[in-house]
Amino acid sequence: MSDTYVIVHGAWHTGAELEATAALMRKAGHTVHCPTLAGNRPGDNKTTTGLKDAVDSLVDYIVSKDLKQVRLVGHSYGGMVISMTYDRIPDRIQRLVYVNAFVPNPGECLNDLVPPHYLSLFDEIAAANANAVMLPFPIWREAFINDADLALAESSYAALNPHPYKTFTDKAELKMPMAAAQVGKSYINCQQDTAMPHGHPWHPRLSEKLGLFRLVECQGSHEIWFTDPATIADAIVKAGRD
Repeated sequence: MSDTYVIVHGAWHTGAELEATAALMRKAGHTVHCPTLAGNRPGDNKTTTGLKDAVDSLVDYIVSKDLKQVRLVGHSYGGMVISMTYDRIPDRIQRLVYVNAFVPNPGECLNDLVPPHYLSLFDEIAAANANAVMLPFPIWREAFINDADLALAESSYAALNPHPYKTFTDKAELKMPMAAAQVGKSYINCQQDTAMPHGHPWHPRLSEKLGLFRLVECQGSHEIWFTDPATIADAIVKAGRD
C-alpha cells in the first residue's frame, strides 16, 4: 500500500539530509516529501524568522501540493512544527509521527523542554551570532551522532546550517494539548540518542504528552538519518501505517 509522507527536518538541517531515508521509502512504494522549512533555506533571515514562519512554510507546502491523508513526520525541533501544522490543517493529516522530537503543550516553547545547560549555551551563541545558533562540533559528535565514525561525523556536520534562535523561544500556538488531538500519533525512539541526557529523556518524558500513541523503537543516535537511513526508514513506515 502506498502512503504519503512529509518528513520535517530538525534544527540545523534541510530536507536534503533526509533524502537517503526518503529514497528507501519511495523504493518501497510510498510518496515522500522532504521540504526545507523557513529559517533553514539559503538566504533566510536567521535573526527574525520565528516558529510561525516555519509552520507557515510547511502549511503552504502541503496545501500548494494539495497533499491529503499525510503521514506528517517531525524530527527533533520538527516536532514543534508538525504539532502546530496539524492544528492549522487537521483535515489533511492522517497521522503525526514524532522522531525523538519535541512535543509541546499550548504556550510552551522548545527552550521550555530542554535541560538548563543547553539554554545557557544557546543564549551565548545566539548573542554572538545575530540570533542564530549552531552546535559546537564536540557536542554534535558525542551527543548527536555518537554512532558514527569521525569521518562521517565531520562530513555530516559540514552539511548543517545556523538555525534561527527565535524558533526556539517562540511559544507554540495550539488550540489544545496534543493528547487531545483527534489524530493517530506515533513516537519513534532511537535508543542511543543522547542529545537529551537520559535523565531528561525523549521517551517517555515527551512521548507521554501525546496521550494515546504508538511506540516504535530502534537502534540509533539522534542523527540516524546520516548513520542508518534504512533503519529509520523502516521505523517510519511501521509508525505511519494504519
